Formats: sequence, C-alpha cells, structure tokens
Amino acid sequence: MNILEKFSLRDRVALVTGGGRGLGFEIACAFADAGAHVIITGRTSETLERAVAAIVKNGGSAQATVFDVADTGASRAAIAEINRDFGRLDILVNNVGARDRRPLAAFSDDDILRLIQTDLVSAISLSRDAAEIMKYHGYGRLIAVTSIIGSIVLPNDAIYPIAKQGLTALVRSMAVEYGASGLTSNAIAPGMFATETNAALAENPDMLTFARQRVPLQRWGRPEEIAGAALFLASDAASFVNGHVLTVDGGMSVRM
Repeated sequence: MNILEKFSLRDRVALVTGGGRGLGFEIACAFADAGAHVIITGRTSETLERAVAAIVKNGGSAQATVFDVADTGASRAAIAEINRDFGRLDILVNNVGARDRRPLAAFSDDDILRLIQTDLVSAISLSRDAAEIMKYHGYGRLIAVTSIIGSIVLPNDAIYPIAKQGLTALVRSMAVEYGASGLTSNAIAPGMFATETNAALAENPDMLTFARQRVPLQRWGRPEEIAGAALFLASDAASFVNGHVLTVDGGMSVRM
C-alpha cells in the first residue's frame, strides 16, 4: 500500500465532540477531507449546522447531533443512535473542554464537579460506550484533545489542568485495556492556538510578545495546524501508536 493511502479514512465513521468550531471543527474537516463520514456534536444547533454546511460544501460527508457531553444520558443515547444508523463507530475524538480561570479557593464543590464532569467524566463515559462498538468490529481509534496545561501550569487555573491530566491517564489506561481488541488510544496536547475562544487573547499585544518569547516558533498556532496530528492518529498510518500524547505546541513545553 502506498504510504499516503494509509492516511485515508474512506468509509470510516467518526464522532468529534465540540466539532462546530475551533480545533474540533478543523479536526472534523480533516477527517471529512480524508473520506470519513463525520458526526459533530455541540450544544448549539445553529453553530453545528453552519459547520456541517461548510464541510459538505467542501465535498465532505457530515451531520450534526445536538447534546451536552456533560449529560451522560444524552451521550449514551447518541452513541446508541450512531450504532443503529451506521452499525459501527470507528473514530471518537473527545475534544470538548470548559475552562474557568479563578483561584482554587474561589471554587465551590459544585463548580469543581461541573468542570470535571464536562472535561473528564464525559470523555470517560463516551469512550467506554464507543469502545464497546469498536471492539465488536475489532477496530477503533480513541483520541482525546488534552493540553500542555497540566504538565505545565499557570496560577489561578487549577481545575482545567487537573482534568486534562486525567484525560492523559484515561487514554493510557484505555491503550492497555483495549489494545488486544484492535483499538488504539492516544491524545493530542495543543499549546497556544488562536481559535475563536482565544481570539481576543491572540490579538493582545502582551500575549503576542509572550508567544514570541515563550514559543520557539514565536507565534500562536493556527487552528488548522491541529488537523495533521489528528488525522495521523485516526488513520492506519498510526496503527502501532498506542498510549501516546502527541504535543502540538510549537515547542513551548520544552523551552526553559
């Protein structure tokens, strides 16, 4: 087989949470370009409809399903519906992440549980249910979008890195548990990306200076620059990559 053919996702079914915008949208676009049918999730139908329309206009195959990943009942129902409609689920990308930058002392227990539910528990639940479908077919790609925040941290930002480190442990645990069933489990750890959520920060002169000083490539990442890493891990080109965290940060996390 030609090496480029190993990057094809032809006839694969992929689910990307938070696929309506930002990094999730870029991942969904890459999968669709590679031939997969992509199902994107989110809480806002209008955002998802625009994303699906953009993918289809570009020649891809996509659909949307509206639910909140923090609602484990809705998540389980969505996985069951995909299995009924397609008889398979080949790729799952847990991309959704909520962030609340405050000192730890400012968080109530409910605040903490809400963030952990969205950022970590939802991924555990979706991965568990998706894996059962994948195991039946002897093939699957479980991918989590984590963050370099966790291995390095900032003040007043405790809960998010805790959850992201939990995701790292999750993908490594699943790599061991599901490997014999033909599934791989890996993570992508992005650095500073100029997504819609970070648009104001990315345009802030102080943050531009920070990026030039802290990131060896001296800039923020462009959202589309996440696509290659995701496509690699989702494809047969990464068939022997399991339990790995692929860092995409321009070198930020290795700089003294």
